[in-house]
Amino acid sequence: MVEVDGEQFEAMVTEALDGLPPELGKLMSNVAVTVEHGPGPRGLLGLYQGIPLTRRTTSYGGVLPDRITIYRRAICAVSRSDEEVVEQVRRTVVHEVGHHFGISDARLRELGW
Repeated sequence: MVEVDGEQFEAMVTEALDGLPPELGKLMSNVAVTVEHGPGPRGLLGLYQGIPLTRRTTSYGGVLPDRITIYRRAICAVSRSDEEVVEQVRRTVVHEVGHHFGISDARLRELGW
């Protein structure tokens, strides 16, 4: 297990989001990305909660933002170096953003995410 302080981890998440292709960033809508410093639910490195863009209809509105949560302690627990933490943060952010775009876990695994 690698220990990364909260501020440094949050910077990694920001960097991962900033590393997304600009055209994807422009399409993201009504979603908040947060870091949970606790371990999170068993076995999860990240979690998407909300209504994917592909399921939103014309009646979508007046709802709280979707939420992507990245679990710091869980990612640190599966990493053996700072470099692995950075890579796992990036993979987890991309995976959860994929859910925001309506991509299933099975398809994300096929794509290597």
